Amino acid sequence: MKALAKLIHQTPASYLPTAFPAHYYGMPNGKIYLVFSRFYEAAIGNSGIEFVFAEHIDYSYNYQTEEIIALYNAQEQRKVFAEQVDHPNLRFTIFTTKRNLQSYGQAEAFLNNEAIRMCS
Repeated sequence: MKALAKLIHQTPASYLPTAFPAHYYGMPNGKIYLVFSRFYEAAIGNSGIEFVFAEHIDYSYNYQTEEIIALYNAQEQRKVFAEQVDHPNLRFTIFTTKRNLQSYGQAEAFLNNEAIRMCS
């Protein structure tokens, strides 16, 4: 079976710096990646949309059992609900931005390629 990025949560409004939807994916390496889009200024008076790919710092993901685990309290690692990954003061690290994607479907395809690469 081919490893794929698993969509664990999506929200039309989030605490991220964007007015667009945010999608959270569980990855085979145990990390949670988030994808959101935002405007960027291409030239004076022209703008475009870029897709931002980031790694969530506060949570990890058990790919086999599909459990989200809090990392901020090592003594009490506990399962959490998918909605809790989107919260105020969200900590994440951006690892790439793509300006050549046109949809969240293409962004998910990019993540699926990343998941396949992680497992090989």
